[in-house]
Amino acid sequence: MNDWSPRTRAIVAGRPTEAGQPLNTPIVPASTFVAGGDFAYSREDGTPTWNALEDAIGVLEGGHAVSFASGLGAVAAVLDLFPAGTEVAVPTYSYAGTRAMLDHAAKMGRLTVRRVDPADTEGWARAAEETDLVWIESPTNPTLELIDIAPLTGKRAKVVVDNTFASPLGQQPLSRGADIVVHSATKLIGGHSDLLLGLTVAADETLAAELRTARTRGGATPGALEAWLALRGLRTLPVRLAEQSKSAALLADQLAAHPAVAKVSYPGQGTMIAFEMPDAESADRVCASVRLIVHATSLGGVESLLERRGTWAGDAHVPPGLIRFSVGLEDPADLWRDLEQALG
Repeated sequence: MNDWSPRTRAIVAGRPTEAGQPLNTPIVPASTFVAGGDFAYSREDGTPTWNALEDAIGVLEGGHAVSFASGLGAVAAVLDLFPAGTEVAVPTYSYAGTRAMLDHAAKMGRLTVRRVDPADTEGWARAAEETDLVWIESPTNPTLELIDIAPLTGKRAKVVVDNTFASPLGQQPLSRGADIVVHSATKLIGGHSDLLLGLTVAADETLAAELRTARTRGGATPGALEAWLALRGLRTLPVRLAEQSKSAALLADQLAAHPAVAKVSYPGQGTMIAFEMPDAESADRVCASVRLIVHATSLGGVESLLERRGTWAGDAHVPPGLIRFSVGLEDPADLWRDLEQALG
C-alpha cells in the first residue's frame, strides 16, 4: 500500500478485504461482545469501526493511530503520559483549548508552561533542548504561522504536532521526526461539521499502546457513528482538500489586494486564511455582513465559515481585527462576491 499515492490510500486504507465482507466497515454500536474473539468490551478493546478508522489514519500518517471522543480528549491523553513537573513549550498563538488545558495543569501544579512566539526560531531550538515536551502547530491556529518541525526533533524534548490544519495529506510530521501527531477529526478529516472526534498517531507502537491505555483510563472513547462518519469523510478528503485549497489560494490573493484589508496570512496551501481588518469594530462588521459565508466557529467543513477570533476569551491576545476564514467548497467567485460586499 505504501507505493500508492496518499489520495489512493485515503480511499482504501482500513477497508475490509476478505471475501464476503462489506465493502466499507459498518457502524458497530456495540459495548460488549461474545467472549472468545478479538473484542470483549469496547472501552478496552475498541470496535471494528474504531479500528478501521485508526488503521486508515495510521497508514496516512505513517504511525499507529488511536481515536478519541474529541480533539481535546486526544490532547488530554497525550498530556496524561507526562509526569508532574513536566515543562511544556507551546506557541503563543495556538489552539485556545490546548492552551486552556495546559494553563489548568500549570495552575494545579502539575506542569510548567513556556510560551514561545511561533516566529522565534532560536526560542524553539532552546525549548527543544531545555523542556520535556514541545507542543507545536504548523500552521498555527489562528495566525497561520509555520514552525519547522525537523530541527526540533531528536533533542531532549518529545515533540507533539497538532496537524489539524494541514491534515494527513498536507504533511506527515512523524516522517520529520515528531513523536506524536494530534488531530481534531471534527475538522478536515470529518469534513461536514457533523461529528466530534479526536485522533493521536504515534511513531512508536509502545507509545500508541500507552495512549490507548490513557483513553481507557479517561473514558474518552469515540462513538460508533462518529467514527464511521470520520472514516467516510476521510474517503473524500483528497478531493475536498484540493478544491478548497485552490479556492483559498485565490481568495487570499483577492483579500490581499483589497484596500480595506490590513494583512493577509496564508501559508501557501490548505483551506485556512487569516486576514486582519484595521480594528475589532470593522472585523465585526464583516462577520455580521456576510450572506453566503457563515459566521460561526470551527473549520474544515464543506461550508465556508469565518469569525473574529478575539471574541473568544482564550484568544483575546490575538490581533483584534483578525478574522479566521475556513474556505469551503462553494464556488470561489460566489465567495468573493460575498466577501467584497461585506468588506464594502
